Amino acid sequence: MESATEQILEKMLHYDAYSKWLGIVIDEYREGYCRLHYTIRPDMVNGFDIVHGGVVFSAADSAFAFACNSQGIISVALDVHIAFIRAGRPGDVFTVEAKEIHTGNKTAFYDIVTTNEQGQVISTFKGTAYRTGKPVL
Repeated sequence: MESATEQILEKMLHYDAYSKWLGIVIDEYREGYCRLHYTIRPDMVNGFDIVHGGVVFSAADSAFAFACNSQGIISVALDVHIAFIRAGRPGDVFTVEAKEIHTGNKTAFYDIVTTNEQGQVISTFKGTAYRTGKPVL
């Protein structure tokens, strides 16, 4: 029998066409935490043949969404900030790790870091989630 956390992830992935388009693969998932990876494709680069910032942002936002909804309460982004540190190119594999810092009754805070295959930081993303009080399942 699947745990509630596994059911939440399954439901979110089923309806998340954008994360599917990104090619996201979930590596680890538990309450308050998500680690995923994806490969930079040629259709994800900008005019300088480097990964588009929107792709990096989107994958970090997906990890944030998975982590902040893992406790079974529908949570949505209230505020996010990203810093782009390094670029990436087609073929690069990026890992995104979202960690919960604090969860309150109405808000929760997360650190999300994207790294490349060499462990170099690509971006740092800080997210504040609003917890609606409504169940995911």
